[in-house]
Amino acid sequence: MRKKQAKKRPLLPDPKFNDQLVTRFVNMMMYDGKKSVAFKIFYDAIAIVEEKKQDEEKSALETWKDALSNVMPHVEVRSRRVGGATFQIPNQIRPDRKISTAMRWLISYSRKRNEKSMAQRLAAEVLAAAKEEGAAVKKRMDTHKMAEANKAFSHFRF
Repeated sequence: MRKKQAKKRPLLPDPKFNDQLVTRFVNMMMYDGKKSVAFKIFYDAIAIVEEKKQDEEKSALETWKDALSNVMPHVEVRSRRVGGATFQIPNQIRPDRKISTAMRWLISYSRKRNEKSMAQRLAAEVLAAAKEEGAAVKKRMDTHKMAEANKAFSHFRF
């Protein structure tokens, strides 16, 4: 990298929950700059989670945050060429990257579900992830398994 790294720009918290994490999630979910549509989808999904969830002591936003933390990976594998061979080397993940990876997985696996609306898909994936189930949690498990399997190459870490 020749130039200095760009500064992190501050995010405005969302209007309903006053949370920056929600804004970040909505920004990742947004298509074609349609932020109001993305916010509507998110708030509808949270309303569906509120109505479907079993335990009454947690709010729907806390359930969403639990789901996000259940999807967060702690290690990942990175490819590295050593002497003509490519090795998958397990690495710890930065906290910022953990969150963005979890959000990306949650959104992409929500989009692949087969409920009618995106809000219903997102709500279903959030509820599944909160219970340690669902495709996004499976992706985290697979990533961890791959890192565990390639632990022998961890001495190649830079």
